[in-house]
Amino acid sequence: MRLIQALVPSAVRDDVLFALDTEGIDYVTLRENTDGEDSVIVQFPLPTQAVEEVLGTLEDAGVDDEFIVVSSIETARTPGLESLEERFVSGSESDDSIFYEEIRTRALNMTPNRLTYYAMTLLSAIVATAGLLLDSPAIVVGSMVIAPQVSAALTGTVGMVLNDRGMIVSGITSLVGGLVAAMAGAFAFAWLIRSGGIVPSTIEITAIHQVSTRISPDLLSLIIGICAGAAGAFGLATALPVSLVGVMIAAALIPAAAAVGIGLAWNAPLVAAGAFVLLTINAASIVLSGLAVFWYLGYRPGDWVPGDLSQNLTRARLSAIVPAVLVLSLVCLLAGGVLFHHVTFENDVNEEVRTVLDDPEYDQLELVGLRTEFAGGDLATSYEVTAVVRRPDGVSYPNLVAALEDALEDRTGRQIEVTVEYVDQDTGTNRDDARFELVNRPTTDRGMPGTQGV
Repeated sequence: MRLIQALVPSAVRDDVLFALDTEGIDYVTLRENTDGEDSVIVQFPLPTQAVEEVLGTLEDAGVDDEFIVVSSIETARTPGLESLEERFVSGSESDDSIFYEEIRTRALNMTPNRLTYYAMTLLSAIVATAGLLLDSPAIVVGSMVIAPQVSAALTGTVGMVLNDRGMIVSGITSLVGGLVAAMAGAFAFAWLIRSGGIVPSTIEITAIHQVSTRISPDLLSLIIGICAGAAGAFGLATALPVSLVGVMIAAALIPAAAAVGIGLAWNAPLVAAGAFVLLTINAASIVLSGLAVFWYLGYRPGDWVPGDLSQNLTRARLSAIVPAVLVLSLVCLLAGGVLFHHVTFENDVNEEVRTVLDDPEYDQLELVGLRTEFAGGDLATSYEVTAVVRRPDGVSYPNLVAALEDALEDRTGRQIEVTVEYVDQDTGTNRDDARFELVNRPTTDRGMPGTQGV
């Protein structure tokens, strides 16, 4: 519910009151005399969804926007308010969108001061780092709850759609600065606990599930970023709460930033690079998808002229929004190229592994899982592939690693290091026991069958 207070010059008083009567709006007027000019202040309650249309009606009646106050109220009781609610809340004109000036205010009100913003960012990065290393989804989710990135992402997006240069600069710089701070904080914390022996320095970080899921960008990760930005835009542009939206946006950013820091602390540049690609894709997709949703919902700059392209594409407007959109688009294209490359590679690996296992020699094997990760020193040519297969208890397949490596390298033309994890099946009770056999054959040694160990 909103309370509208508008200063109405005496010259257009009758026209304004007639327009309000036509809309069925109950109002009160207060006489006002400033600088010797007779005016009235008209105030009336409205459903939130009716604000934009009614203010447009007042503008058509001659009221300018030099003195209009829109404030939030808990409830109101007037003779015609129920019919307005039926019309704008549940009737044919119902719409959850809010007045474009209010969306600007809401975005600015979500933005904390710099000290609070960066302090909360560092705290969320530290919690996320601990959660990743402990392999604890609950702790990782906790880091998302305290992360403040929703304010920066949505402020920059709202600035773009309303052509507010100050909001664009503030939002984008805060988003980038916050993510840099999160990566630096995660690195410092991870380095300290590794150097202090709190976590063994020899731990294989890629074997931690919460880490491994955030170091190889894939199509689902891109979808998460797009949905997070769209949800943020819908939450801010309507009368819906945005608290859970903040968690969604943080889910796409903070754990990936923490994974970058962990990779650097463990001197694993390919882990850090994979997580950084995921982070940049998600950050850019959040802003661009939010911009698309705001535009779809009809939000435009205040001086936007529908149907007149020449007036809308002014130099001032283009200089404010075009550089930001171009940078974000370039980030998406570059990171998206890495993503497309990785997704294509994963599809080829999946098909080739299944082809090898279809050989009669491996009839008793069942593929349980398949993971691909960057390896070595080149994101484009070096990979690690881990295949998890179920086998009958006690049966050995010493040539499987070599067969998989040869087949994958022939198909992809890249250097592949294959690891096979066996899950033994107790055929007498038809249960999987807890024993795993790891088989690893380095790609540099093609003359030897692979080493085995339990």
